[in-house]
Amino acid sequence: MDPLTKFREFWPRERVFDFLVPEIPPDLDINHGVILYLEDISVSFDGFKAINNLNLYVDAGELRCIIGPNGAGKTTMMDIITGKTQPDTGMAWFGQNINLLKCTEPEIARAGIGRKFQKPTVFEAHNVFDNLELAMAGDKGIMPTLFSKLSGEKRDRIKSTLELVGLKDEAKLVAGSLSHGQKQWLEIGMLLMQNPMLLLVDEPVAGMTRQEMERTAELLTSLAGQRSIIVVEHDMDFVRSIARKVTVLHQGSILAEGSMDEVQNNDKVKQVYLGV
Repeated sequence: MDPLTKFREFWPRERVFDFLVPEIPPDLDINHGVILYLEDISVSFDGFKAINNLNLYVDAGELRCIIGPNGAGKTTMMDIITGKTQPDTGMAWFGQNINLLKCTEPEIARAGIGRKFQKPTVFEAHNVFDNLELAMAGDKGIMPTLFSKLSGEKRDRIKSTLELVGLKDEAKLVAGSLSHGQKQWLEIGMLLMQNPMLLLVDEPVAGMTRQEMERTAELLTSLAGQRSIIVVEHDMDFVRSIARKVTVLHQGSILAEGSMDEVQNNDKVKQVYLGV
């Protein structure tokens, strides 16, 4: 069974618009079932080892939660995946044949990796609809941007994304007027407009109300299966609500890995992170 057919099994047709099923880039080989390989990764900053012999494997279509205390290496790990930081040693592969350590940040984004930072980065002076249009994958050169026309297909794609992220009624509102939670959803929508196969989501529920957290959990779990998602988060209630597999980082290495119950009952995790 090819990977895209396998992905479709996770997301019934009645719940998805056609464009939401991502088209696997021709250069991305995930036939072995793993979309991200980090092997023996280490990186130091001024003598401090931020990542220490890290080995991490994420399956295609998986939603993985990464937790750990401040300074555990979570942000540095995402910086390495997206090309912002080069490790001192190790390998990082996207699928079987895309060597992330030989790619620039734009090349990694075009290959199918999208990242949402903790603080929403939206175009606050533009309305919600325009934010999604600006984020749409395509030629972003000056001339194509100035003279491009929004086709009916692209307009439908934007409207479908608005519905998916719960901002259909806010389409004409200026993004700067949205609540914090709504800005987070808008940024996730902007990422989806780029058709990534792997999403890196950094502390998506920080500062959210309980209702917004529940909506965010629903959104992320609905995307799993069609896309691979790595969520870095400190809120344990939220992690429990979405987690299938949890990785605990400590001092740049994996301290524990497994289900939420398994990591919460791990004595080492209790000692260094949960404060038990």
